[in-house]
Amino acid sequence: MSEILLYKANECISKLSQAEDVVNSEIQRLEQATQLCLEGLDETFRVILSSVEKRRNEFNNAIVEAKNAKKKVLEEQLALIQTEKDKVTEECDGLQHQVEVRYITQRISSLGEKLDSASALGEPRENAFLTCDLVTEALAKLESALAAMGRVRTSTTFPSLSTLHIKEACVVRLEAIAILTTVDYHGNVRTNGGDPIAAEVSRIEDETVQIEATIVDKEDGTYQIKFRPPAPGKYSLKVSVMERPVRFSPLEITVSEHNNPVRTYGSRGSGKDQFLQPVAVAMDNLAGTLYVVDTGNSRLKVLTPDLQLVRHLDCEGLSGRSCTGVAVNEDGEWLAVVNWRSRFVTRLSNLGDTLSAFTHTLFQEPIDVAIDSNYGHILVADNGPSCVFVFDTEGKLLFQVGKKGSQKGCFNLISCVTIGPGGEIVVADSRIQVFSAKGDFLQELFPEGKGRGRYGGVAVDSEGMVIASRSEKGRNFVQVFRLSDGALLSTLDSHESKLKRPSGLATTNDRHVVVVDLGNDCIKKYRYW
Repeated sequence: MSEILLYKANECISKLSQAEDVVNSEIQRLEQATQLCLEGLDETFRVILSSVEKRRNEFNNAIVEAKNAKKKVLEEQLALIQTEKDKVTEECDGLQHQVEVRYITQRISSLGEKLDSASALGEPRENAFLTCDLVTEALAKLESALAAMGRVRTSTTFPSLSTLHIKEACVVRLEAIAILTTVDYHGNVRTNGGDPIAAEVSRIEDETVQIEATIVDKEDGTYQIKFRPPAPGKYSLKVSVMERPVRFSPLEITVSEHNNPVRTYGSRGSGKDQFLQPVAVAMDNLAGTLYVVDTGNSRLKVLTPDLQLVRHLDCEGLSGRSCTGVAVNEDGEWLAVVNWRSRFVTRLSNLGDTLSAFTHTLFQEPIDVAIDSNYGHILVADNGPSCVFVFDTEGKLLFQVGKKGSQKGCFNLISCVTIGPGGEIVVADSRIQVFSAKGDFLQELFPEGKGRGRYGGVAVDSEGMVIASRSEKGRNFVQVFRLSDGALLSTLDSHESKLKRPSGLATTNDRHVVVVDLGNDCIKKYRYW
């Protein structure tokens, strides 16, 4: 029993010794931090004092220069006075021996003139006024600036109680976000930031490969650690506060190669939450409103970004179960729809009131519409002549883009048209082609897809990323390209909720895309970057 007691005692002493070492180490680090603070303080005030001394010297030099300028004028006047005195003395020398009345009279007259000039020299040509005006407001501002230039700050964060968790499932090439919630010594969640946070992300299979991580201080006691995993697999996230690991660190993270929808809405039918052959969607990011063309029910569904129904819109432009395209003006005050059967483009208010409508004799099979708010253009993709017509908002034809063919700048069966952030006209058939706002061909995206499949919809976000839905050899997926160079960044496979004839799509401001799943009569929302 005594041996057990002795073992336990030694174990207890060992633990306490370890604790003692840890606390002593923290004291040493505190001393080092204090020294760094004092050195930084000295350096800062050295710079301040240097600036103050520089300004004092500038004032000093200005005062001396002003004094010297005044003194020079006065000394020149003194020299002139001395010259006049010398002249008078010279003229008077020997007069005591002079007896000629006429000569003496001339000298008296000359001295009378000199008396008049001497009177003029008796007034100083400069003055002794010299002062230095120091603006009291500037002194007050200086004191205020010194008072506000910094503060001594500490932290009550207790790293071992602070928690770390992943915000949502991690997918390859999508930005992953881990949330660090800091807690104080008493277990209370902290409400301000400013802690020194360090984070390391690496692959468990090869910890030498480091992934760049960005730390965002939310200034409410929480921190976001953002990183973008380049490949599927297991990753390790190490996070420390004040060089001490937080709870759950290192955190093991599993990154999937499959990108599944974060939300799905709708089913087949004519009910309020149902669709019948939906084909197109447009997003008003200013108001946070989603418009979905429910073609088979001849209506527009208005949804929130979270896919909650707001209302339905009905108008003549949606009739005949043949509306196939929708677009929203940048200010969100009106939208446009195109009806392939009636061959009319209709402008609607965001409440569904018809504002205007137009058609054109060249229309044969208009299937999609886009709005360029910068130039005031309405673009209509037509599969009859295989081109894109560009109109003003009154329906006047301005020019057309492309013609039927397989070469660059030409189209076969157009599926959609949209506008890029710089006014680029983006058109998709079996490939994606980009034109300038004037219709000049710029580039071709994914040329290897030509003739092997078909795009259903395309959208370009504010960051210049092209998101497009595609069907190819029985596979349905969404691709993400970079508009600037056409690079394929990622593919959304929707592994657990397969797409079936994906068509139109629209992006939100928070890097989500809403895809119309025509074959499943629903819409699905995904993260795409």
